[in-house]
Amino acid sequence: MSMTGQVAEAPGDMAAATGLLTVGVEEEFLLVDPHTGAAVPAVDLVMEQVPAELRGQVEREFQTSQIEIGSPPGLELSSIRHSLGVLRRALSDAAERAGVRLLAIGTGPVDGPVPPVVDKPRFDRMIERFRLLVPGPGNNGMHVHVGVPDPDTGVQVLNHVRPWLPTLHAMTTNSPFSRGEDTGYASWRSVEWERWPSVAPTPFLESHEHYQRLIRQLISSGVMLDEGMLYWYARLSAKYPTVELRIGDVCPSVDDAVLVAALVRALVATAMADVEAGRPALQTDHHLLVGAHWRAAHDGLEGEAVDVTNGELRPAWELLDRFVERMRPALEQHGDWAEVTDLLGGLRRHGSGAARQRAVFERTGRLTDVVQDVARQTRG
Repeated sequence: MSMTGQVAEAPGDMAAATGLLTVGVEEEFLLVDPHTGAAVPAVDLVMEQVPAELRGQVEREFQTSQIEIGSPPGLELSSIRHSLGVLRRALSDAAERAGVRLLAIGTGPVDGPVPPVVDKPRFDRMIERFRLLVPGPGNNGMHVHVGVPDPDTGVQVLNHVRPWLPTLHAMTTNSPFSRGEDTGYASWRSVEWERWPSVAPTPFLESHEHYQRLIRQLISSGVMLDEGMLYWYARLSAKYPTVELRIGDVCPSVDDAVLVAALVRALVATAMADVEAGRPALQTDHHLLVGAHWRAAHDGLEGEAVDVTNGELRPAWELLDRFVERMRPALEQHGDWAEVTDLLGGLRRHGSGAARQRAVFERTGRLTDVVQDVARQTRG
């Protein structure tokens, strides 16, 4: 849900040399009191404790209870795994030295005061314009960047990936609790986040010029302050030659994050292959996509999902299996098939982040135990 619109990304020109696509990951985390589990405005204290050599990959986010990391882009999943593991452990240690705890969770499960927004002129303008849209302790998402050769190809990729994003949305649900109770949603973060007027499925785009024109119109209408506030579920990076997919809650574990990164890269690679072969993108109706994303946020991976090809409900796992099979050639091309198969087996055994949180709460009846378990997964 990056409010900053900043990424730890570099040009995706490795794709041209190897035929493979670079992938980079941003993750946002919540800072909480280790005893109560309530969000705390501790980002400055934690930043002071981050090792100097990692500070270039760690940023403040929108609220003082949030902190963000960005992995360097790479071709190998192993490098993404290593970066995220190092950064998560270092940030978990920094948080503990600052007297707080780091959680990879979509939003805060425990009730408490809403921490203030980070003191930054742009954020001040956002609050002045949009007022009470900041509803809770912080919305924490995961954003995956995949290198593309040019903006025109990027826009065509955005058209091709649209129908598949509700499936990725369902598998990343990780925020069922808010203000001390079960919300009935697998991703409450998604519900809160959609209050912002520029949050939506990416529209079907005619061209890069059409994309730029929509941005200008949204800014002039007052819906956005700047291009950084384009909160579509997939967009072109404003700074780098990447497509950025930003559909889900932050993943509870490094394994979950690596799985999502691999699937997102395969999705973009599959879209690029379709573009090159002249295969048209499925022009899914906008309102059906809105409904499919709502269903994903509500049911998560353990419930039902909307098949956007016909509007019917199917088990979410069935659509995920279909998605993975469709992406198999790209996964094999990048050398990711074996690891993705293994990680999917783990996801099937353990369930989504939302399901894991609910299982802990059902077992103990204490949200503080949920917080402890999420903190354990976050560190890895």
